Amino acid sequence: MPDPVRVLLVDDHPIFLDGLRTALDGVPEIEIVGTATDGEAALVAAERLRPDVVLMDLAMPGIGGVEATRRITARGDVAVLVLTMHADDDSVYAAIRAGAAGYLLKGAARGDVTRAVSAVAAGEAVFGTEIAQRVLRHFAEGPRSPQNRPFPELTPREVQILDLVAQGLGNQVIARKLSVAPKTVRNSVSTILGKLHAVDRSEAVARARAAGLGRPPAPPAK
Repeated sequence: MPDPVRVLLVDDHPIFLDGLRTALDGVPEIEIVGTATDGEAALVAAERLRPDVVLMDLAMPGIGGVEATRRITARGDVAVLVLTMHADDDSVYAAIRAGAAGYLLKGAARGDVTRAVSAVAAGEAVFGTEIAQRVLRHFAEGPRSPQNRPFPELTPREVQILDLVAQGLGNQVIARKLSVAPKTVRNSVSTILGKLHAVDRSEAVARARAAGLGRPPAPPAK
């Protein structure tokens, strides 16, 4: 019998985390090597425990799941399988661009999670049925037109502010660029985080950059 897949569980909801651990503890193909309740703790645990797979939530305090996925997969020896309640396109594609090998929604059956863990550990890509259909439809439709801009839930002004935030600019600098009060920018950033269901500025930045925002304008031609 092959060795079980070593799995690190990451979720900021203790009840869900405990339930997930209980559900997977009895699966012979899986060995739970540790848990973490935010992205920063996940990075530390992944470095210390060297799991085969990290089962990653997305919306967490501090370093969000997308950025944690990016940093963990950059090491090249750990697969990340997202397990989240967020089914929106922005979350899915941000996770994929960050290097996630799979994407499941919370509520997936234990058997589906077990199979997905084994698959990503073997180097395969795995998506839940709803997510797989969305990814296939995305590629079938081709690149999005300008009318289907990133983050349609945001106003054009909010997209502009998010773009500047993703460039690494602070609220004061953004306020000067847009000729508005810093408080206006601060309130807009809070609104953006709420609309994107991002737990903090760093998660919003990661998602914005994954969507193509945050690139400084090209210098004028000489």
